[in-house]
Amino acid sequence: MGAENMNRNETMSKKVRNLLLAMLVQVPAVVLADPTGQALAFTCAGCHGTDGSSVGPSSPSIAAMDPEVFIDAMQAYKRDERNSTIMNRIAKGYRDEQIKGMAWYFAKQKMAPAPQAFDPKLAEAGAKLHEKYCEKCHEKGGRPGDAGTLAGQWMPYLNFTMEDFMSGHRDYPRKMKRKVDAAVEAGGDEALRALLHYYASKQ
Repeated sequence: MGAENMNRNETMSKKVRNLLLAMLVQVPAVVLADPTGQALAFTCAGCHGTDGSSVGPSSPSIAAMDPEVFIDAMQAYKRDERNSTIMNRIAKGYRDEQIKGMAWYFAKQKMAPAPQAFDPKLAEAGAKLHEKYCEKCHEKGGRPGDAGTLAGQWMPYLNFTMEDFMSGHRDYPRKMKRKVDAAVEAGGDEALRALLHYYASKQ
């Protein structure tokens, strides 16, 4: 009986040891696995709001953003090719695959337009300017697309962004500059302000 028990215990010990070894082999794979796009997106909530709908006037909403637009922006920040306050440092902390994961997560979220006051008269003038000069690239009144999101964004953020373009702090595409210049020529000094109020009205 003693020898039989010893053999049984030894067999059991081998099984337990093999099970533990199999579990340990799996641990590095779990530890090294990337967080999901959703988990990574939680780190953006402080500035860009839960699920990418900003609640602060200086940060853009990134919900429903075209994933390629998101990726291009993050890569530009990583290379210090795009002006920002802190995004350059933040972007450098993510690997390319992690950026892609976040891009596709935010692309699937529904954007909640910024709840803000706007001037109906200016918005009406802005609608006409948008239709003539901006709609070709910023389709459906500036809704999320491959040219970025204008509709429903905070006016201060859009204003800061235009200042960056016009001051040379951000690459100003030639086609965009031509269209903006034409809109300003047609609408006068209030043209850009009218466009901002139009995009703010898309709630």
